[in-house]
Amino acid sequence: MSTVKIFGIALIIAGILGLAYGSFTYTKDTHDIKLGPLEMSIKDKETVNIPVWAGVGAIVVGGLLLVFGDRRG
Repeated sequence: MSTVKIFGIALIIAGILGLAYGSFTYTKDTHDIKLGPLEMSIKDKETVNIPVWAGVGAIVVGGLLLVFGDRRG
């Protein structure tokens, strides 16, 4: 299997996951205050929304790579 087909399959899977979940959340650590042995850290939860057009676009581009990716002219 060629690299182009593997990349196409990965895009299709990423597009399906983007449409299925719609967003993902991660925790970002920030250190605000450091006074000698004392340290205050703040953990912020960040949410990233994945637009529907990005998921559909990834599926379409992945499909095009599977169909037309190995043609050499």
